[in-house]
Amino acid sequence: MSKKTIIFIIVVSIFAGYLIGSNLEIFSPKSSFYPPAYIPQVPRSVTGESAAFSDIVKAVGPTVVNISTTKTIRRDISPFSHPFDPFEDFFEQFRIPKKWKERSLGSGVIVSSDGYIITNYHVVEKADEIKVTLYDKQDYKGKIIGSDPKTDIAIIKISAKDLPAVKWGNSDNLQVGEFVLAFGNPYGFSHTVTMGIVSAVGRANVGIADYEDFIQTDAAINPGNSGGPLVNIKGELIGINTAIFSRTGGYQGIGFAVPSNMAESVMKQLVKGGKVTRGWLGVTIQSITPDLAKEFGLKNGKGAVVSDILKGSPAEKAGLRRGDVILEVNGKTVNDAESLRNIVAQSEVGSRITIKIIREGKPISLTAKVSELPKEMQETSIEKSEKEMDEENVFAGFTVIALSQEIAKQLGLSRDEKGVVIIKVESDSAAEEAGLKKGDVIQEINKKTVTNLRDFNNIVSRAKEGDSILLFINRGERKFYAALKAHS
Repeated sequence: MSKKTIIFIIVVSIFAGYLIGSNLEIFSPKSSFYPPAYIPQVPRSVTGESAAFSDIVKAVGPTVVNISTTKTIRRDISPFSHPFDPFEDFFEQFRIPKKWKERSLGSGVIVSSDGYIITNYHVVEKADEIKVTLYDKQDYKGKIIGSDPKTDIAIIKISAKDLPAVKWGNSDNLQVGEFVLAFGNPYGFSHTVTMGIVSAVGRANVGIADYEDFIQTDAAINPGNSGGPLVNIKGELIGINTAIFSRTGGYQGIGFAVPSNMAESVMKQLVKGGKVTRGWLGVTIQSITPDLAKEFGLKNGKGAVVSDILKGSPAEKAGLRRGDVILEVNGKTVNDAESLRNIVAQSEVGSRITIKIIREGKPISLTAKVSELPKEMQETSIEKSEKEMDEENVFAGFTVIALSQEIAKQLGLSRDEKGVVIIKVESDSAAEEAGLKKGDVIQEINKKTVTNLRDFNNIVSRAKEGDSILLFINRGERKFYAALKAHS
């Protein structure tokens, strides 16, 4: 091989090596099929959240207990069965037993190191035996200290000391959108934890308890979670899991919890005295609707309208009047009738509360002394009268007649009551939409007293089509306002 040939081969090799080296990544499968990796700049606060949630679970988990109850269910014996039936023994094996044991599971949370546990009333209701299983699998016999069906709260105690206890939080400070963790034993799977947010606060009219001020959450809550704790990101107890809204019986993103402040107030009373006493003002109230807000000159729909006041009640002594709109109690905003009821009910009996109201457009502040809710405060049902008289008037979709003493007696009213009584409400009318019913007695129109049919006709004859009409209604033991539009 010549010298020139050798030099040529060396030069070509060097050049080829350069080309291959500079373009080596072309032959890489990663470069051929995948784009360059992007590493996002995640804030440290976010990257540390998972560790923070784990810390919460480690702290709260040992305070959560499993509650299993046993109750005896008895079957009534038919009154037609003969005590000496000759076929009794033969058919006994095919009969449903006269009594049997029913077992159910729930959850609870330890709130004191000496063994006090808070749970739902429906978890331990009518239980013959209560077994409490702790985080470390130890079993204890539970004893009911007290229960309050009206809030679905019960307190049980076990004979143990130096137990881990959850820290109470302030549910009044809870904001919609906050992260929360729900603990419990869904479907018997012990010590399960789920995460979500606070979907809403102050939920009422759910139909679960008499006093409702629920926290709504989308943290997964299932059967067996009842009585377990709902905690915030500080690991503080802010609610007791109570119920779910479901069409299937399982989780559908809507769960409810009793606020910790309400639960703590109930617990203190049950532990101290074995019963719950509730505050009472002696007023009949109703929530503000858009139509009522307009009639009372309110800027928004918050507050509760006083529709009636009992004689000799704390409300009467404080100077409250029918038509007053209550906006605040002791600095707490009254959103609706339910929130006012809860605020007053949780007020200490004998304490004085400051009430801010709007009366005829003017703000007024009053002070009332809270009394204990009477034992028997039930709404009496009345039988509606269908008696019609010669004089009648059709207005805004309903017909009225004069209120006689005979009709008042049939409606269960005092003979001294005045007004006109509704005898017919047309379907799909403004009156029906406003909630008026046959048997309602109209005693005021636009805050003007209606004592008879003449008063009624004089007032409504001046009303023009489209005018707003504010009626004051007496429906047996219940009195309230109703707003509707006038039309001929």
